[in-house]
Formats: sequence, structure tokens, C-alpha cells
Amino acid sequence: MLGIDLVTAAFLPAALVALLAGILSFLSPCVLPIVPPYLAYMTGVGVNGLKAQERSAVLPALFFVMGLSTVFLVMGFAASAFGRAFLQYQDYLAKAAGVMVVVMGLHFLHVIRIPILDHEARINAGKQDGGAFGAYILGLAFAFGWTPCIGPQLGMILSLAATGGELSRGTALLAVYALGLGIPFLLAAIFVNRAMGVMNRIKPWLRVIERAMGVLLLVVGVMLLTGAFSAFSYWLLETFPALATLG
Repeated sequence: MLGIDLVTAAFLPAALVALLAGILSFLSPCVLPIVPPYLAYMTGVGVNGLKAQERSAVLPALFFVMGLSTVFLVMGFAASAFGRAFLQYQDYLAKAAGVMVVVMGLHFLHVIRIPILDHEARINAGKQDGGAFGAYILGLAFAFGWTPCIGPQLGMILSLAATGGELSRGTALLAVYALGLGIPFLLAAIFVNRAMGVMNRIKPWLRVIERAMGVLLLVVGVMLLTGAFSAFSYWLLETFPALATLG
């Protein structure tokens, strides 16, 4: 029972980290600026046509999010399966993952630079005309093509998934990450003009957001190295006994 309870309690802080990482990924310097052009591209109109609401971007955006979520869920399942296969080496995996996440955090803080993380391989999904299927394919392409760009955030969540030892937990973590990245995209499609105004006001703060992501990566990396996630999970169970009933 305690094992199940601990998994349940450990999922809560990890899920919060995954959600925050998804939101910060959306706000990152290599994702936020391309949101309006992507929405326009998916709907088959220019940015001006998008502002004039010549065609709704909501349905294409929904299928775009479904496409990238498909890739993230598969990644989460694969990472969890890998961690489960090497369950007896979980401590070593956690420490290795912690080192990797700390290094990526230092990259975001510009303490060190990893050139491959400064580039993205954009995949051309063909001409779009507002169709749902084309938007879904574009979502798949986005998830694969922008992996170097969102790689540190994604790597952190995959590390948490791999060290969890539960297939459902790891897959759920990537689902939460996809929500954090996808919901703002959907909101931008629903409230196009207002969203563009908000994004323009956010742009001067992109470097601050990037450094905030670096701090989050450092914190999570240190927690993986020191086993603080498990300690925090025990603390949650002791402080909030009702969590035990969720298991």
C-alpha cells in the first residue's frame, strides 16, 4: 500500500513541474514568436487574415495539439518502459538524469552553451488549407522538429518519467506536459487578436522566461541527484494523509 501511496504522492510535485515546464516551453523564445505564423499557416490564411478572423483557427489548433500530444505520450510510455526495465538501477538512473538536467539548466542560464540546443530542425508538412488532418501532421512534425529547442524541458520530464518505475505515471507526466504546452496554443487560437497583443507584451521578457526555465531545471536536477523527490513525497503523505486514499 505504501508503495502505491508513495507513487501517488510523488506524482503530484512531478505533475506540477511538468505543467509549469509545458507553459514555459510555450513562452520560450523559440516557440512563442512562431505561434501566429503557425496558426495562420494551419488555417490557410495570412497573419492579417487570421487577425480579421477570415477563418477560425480553433479546429486546426486542436488537431495540432493532438498531434504533438501523440508524440509526447509515446515518448512518456517509452521512457517509463525503459525505467521499468532497469528498475534495479533506479538510483543510478536518477543520478544520471539529475546530472543531465542540471547541465541543461546551466545552458538556459548561459553558464555553459550546448550548440545543438540553439537550433531546431523544422519539418515542412506541406501546404495547409485549414484541414484537421494537415494540422495533426503538422503537430507531429512540431514535436519532432522542435525537439532540440524544447529538448531541455522535455528531457527533464522524460527523466522524471524514467525514474518513476510506473508506465501509467510516466505517460501521465508527458500528458500533463502536453497540456501545459497545448492549452495556451488553443487559447491563442480562440482569442486570436487578444492573444497577439499579450504575446507582443511578453516578448521583451523572453530572456527572463528562459532563465526561469533554467532555474526550474537546476532545482529538479538537484532533487533527482539528492533523492529529494522521494523525501518530498514522504513529507506530502505525512502532512496530507488524505493522499493515501488516492492510492
